[in-house]
Amino acid sequence: MYRKLTFFSRFVPDILAGRKTITLRDEAESWPRVGETLDVHTFEDDRWFCRICVEGVHPIALDALDDTLAGQENMTLAELKDVLAGIYPGRDKFWLIRFKVCDTAHS
Repeated sequence: MYRKLTFFSRFVPDILAGRKTITLRDEAESWPRVGETLDVHTFEDDRWFCRICVEGVHPIALDALDDTLAGQENMTLAELKDVLAGIYPGRDKFWLIRFKVCDTAHS
């Protein structure tokens, strides 16, 4: 059994298509480890939609985010900062989790 990570359902198409390859989380969700496989569910209804393989995990400050990282979230930098402000108001330190989809067939 794999541990679970959730994403808002609006991100599902980008994750499955490989357009979103990182996620930024707060300290409470900094637990994934490099090499770990995670079951991925939608936040809203807990629907499984894939497994991801974690390729990297490291801390990052809000002011260190750039256009390249925003592109890996399939957003502009301004969009990314707006999304983060909505999910994590007042936070300026995050954990960057780099991943790739490794399974889309639920067993």
